[in-house]
Amino acid sequence: MSIPHLKTELPGPKARAMIARDAEVISPSYPRDYPFVMSHGRGTEVWDVDGNRFLDFAAGIAVCATGHAHPQVVAAVKAAADDFLHISSDYWHENMTALGERLAAVAPMAEPAMSFLCQSGTEAVEGALKLARYVTKRPRFIGFLGGFHGRTMGSLSFTSSKYTQQLGFAPTMPGVTHVPYPNAYRPLFAGDDQGKAVLDYIRMLFERSVPASEVAAVLVEPLQGEGGYLVPPPGFLAGLRALCDEHGILLIFDEVQSGVGRTGRMFACEHAGVSPDIMTLAKGLGSGLPIGAVVARKSLMSQWKRGAHGNTYGGNPIACAAANATLDLVRGGLIDNAATVGAHFMQRLHELKRDYPCIGEVRGQGLMIGMELIESDADRTPARSLCDDVVTRAFHNGLLLLSCGVSTVRFMPPLTTSIAEVDEAMEMLRTSLHQALRGTL
Repeated sequence: MSIPHLKTELPGPKARAMIARDAEVISPSYPRDYPFVMSHGRGTEVWDVDGNRFLDFAAGIAVCATGHAHPQVVAAVKAAADDFLHISSDYWHENMTALGERLAAVAPMAEPAMSFLCQSGTEAVEGALKLARYVTKRPRFIGFLGGFHGRTMGSLSFTSSKYTQQLGFAPTMPGVTHVPYPNAYRPLFAGDDQGKAVLDYIRMLFERSVPASEVAAVLVEPLQGEGGYLVPPPGFLAGLRALCDEHGILLIFDEVQSGVGRTGRMFACEHAGVSPDIMTLAKGLGSGLPIGAVVARKSLMSQWKRGAHGNTYGGNPIACAAANATLDLVRGGLIDNAATVGAHFMQRLHELKRDYPCIGEVRGQGLMIGMELIESDADRTPARSLCDDVVTRAFHNGLLLLSCGVSTVRFMPPLTTSIAEVDEAMEMLRTSLHQALRGTL
């Protein structure tokens, strides 16, 4: 396949120079997968500093919900910047209050909602954990293996998608018990209903080692992200909701990656029709500007007293302006586009699966899709090196991708992505998979 939009070898000379400069002054802890050095982007297209054009199906790890430099978001940011750049959350301003109103209007709770604004997903998770402890007066939590909730100490105690994230940082916050996330493709329990099996496992813990009366909350991703883009089986989230209600436990949905239209609904939990008590948001909420939110039932968050929780940059006017514009765009058509284009994308990936037995499963919702690669269909051994190779070769063919889980290629393009762009990306993906299997480039 000819790639007319790649003008230099990769990385090109300007990119190599930038990477060399960066190595001298920036922490090596960032998990950079391949040498892409960005110059600018528009929609789903991005260009590197050497003028090479790519399709971005990583979207800044599902952050650029409205695509790169959406004119409506850019205009909102510029207008807010003309007024003022910052006023601490000790005061009020229009963009912050308006964002709270928008979040209350779309919140999937069964009662009115309130929000606490912050800068990132991990900070939103920290706030949710603090709120749960504050209102329940309970010390323990339940989390899920494969989950990713952030890298600060509280959220890190739940993060278990890769051991490297906790390696060297123990002890983290005490009181967290991990249970398996239901996975029908790789079942850990006997029987067809892995969701019921996980719920039974939690009940067993309540009987033997984790007193339910001490559990403040269950923290779960309604579509697990870093763990492999796992869609929970039907009835699991509803069963979890019922279990929490039975024991007076709060249910926290981490929608940092799956929320704000990503799955073809405003929030992934809406596919199951299940309401959380608390929800965390970030990533796509600001279309690239750093913002997070804890959204909770008003009856819970209103219990926080003055000074119980706060921050300096929460409700930053520039970030709030971007979030307001993002929510307007998502509600104004991008949710429907994610559902339509995502369905087409899934169909094309299933067609590819028929041609390549190394594709074990295609799964997802909307434009949050995973393609798990395996060594053989007989035992479903994860194809770790093949997954890494496909992601790297895709870069060299003009397509930006990331992996998740053990051997899953994930697709999370902007919600503005068109069917034509999906079809173009599929050609790049097919070529990359073909090359990886044959060891050629």
